[in-house]
Amino acid sequence: MITTRALNRATLHRQLLLDRADLPVTDAVEHLVGMQAQEPMAPYYGLWSRLRDFHPHHLAELLTTRQVVRAPLHRVTIHLVTAADHGRVEPALRPLVRRRFASSPFRSALDGLDPVRFGEQVAALVAEGPLTRRELGDALAPHWPGTIPQALGQAATYLVPVVQVPPRGVWGSSGQARWTTASHWLGESGEHADPAGLVRRYLAAFGPATVGDVRAWSGLSGLRPVIEAMELRVLRDEHGRELLDLPEAELPDPDTPAPVRFLPEFDNLLLGHDDRTRVISEEDYRRGIVVGGKPTVLVDGFVHGTWRLTPDGLRVELFRPLTRDQRQDLLDEGADLLAVTGVGGEVRIGLPR
Repeated sequence: MITTRALNRATLHRQLLLDRADLPVTDAVEHLVGMQAQEPMAPYYGLWSRLRDFHPHHLAELLTTRQVVRAPLHRVTIHLVTAADHGRVEPALRPLVRRRFASSPFRSALDGLDPVRFGEQVAALVAEGPLTRRELGDALAPHWPGTIPQALGQAATYLVPVVQVPPRGVWGSSGQARWTTASHWLGESGEHADPAGLVRRYLAAFGPATVGDVRAWSGLSGLRPVIEAMELRVLRDEHGRELLDLPEAELPDPDTPAPVRFLPEFDNLLLGHDDRTRVISEEDYRRGIVVGGKPTVLVDGFVHGTWRLTPDGLRVELFRPLTRDQRQDLLDEGADLLAVTGVGGEVRIGLPR
């Protein structure tokens, strides 16, 4: 049996949040099997909280040199992955992306569409330069007369493996979401789908976990036969639920100290499980901060409040009071966050009345 606190420490350890890691950015992104990036700047804060001596320009350079990319992957949301990992992760998640489009409001407008011809036409268009969804739809419309251009633009980013290109997602820059094909931006990958390998990597970064947790993280269905064929450690939580884990994976002492950490919107830690009580209480989850996409602050390993940058510094809104040591830890970590972002100002803490 594993307690909630032990589960919390195991997950934080694998998420590189118990102690900042001395890893290259690409190694960290691959260990995490991608990072949630629908908010373009979110990975910068997520990596700063996980890596020692991280600076935003480290990730910005990797994006502009095509060593990491932003693409619709897990749960059909934008994730940051390495160029190498795109060829490993995207093929495994492709059926999900296409299934989501098949249930979208745009599907009926594309009945009878030849997917091979469609993919070739999209590739030909973006070979001349990245396009927005609207531009893709308008450019595709003459080839499919009578089809809604908006539906064609959406289909191009669901039915064809694509990536978003810089300056979108580059620290200090901004830009519309423009798309090109993964093969044009990264080259051919020699791709192959490996669901069992994806599950192993998930457990290495998020475990121990239930089958439902793996499904919630990836969006994939039909994983139970894959998981049952694997040699995994079996644990049970305090509610009797079966948790699966890699036999060699470390389970830290549940009394291991967990420092204050500032997490971005939709961080992996908060979206990586079906049951999120290992990192946020039911009471705090009902506040809507996770689905609402608010940046969160961890205290003693659990969500304890939210934060935001303001013109005059960092504003932290807590759900409950802190001990003296926790308050000092938060102030120190907040000051470091202000320093790395270059915002300046001071850390201000708001407590519930």
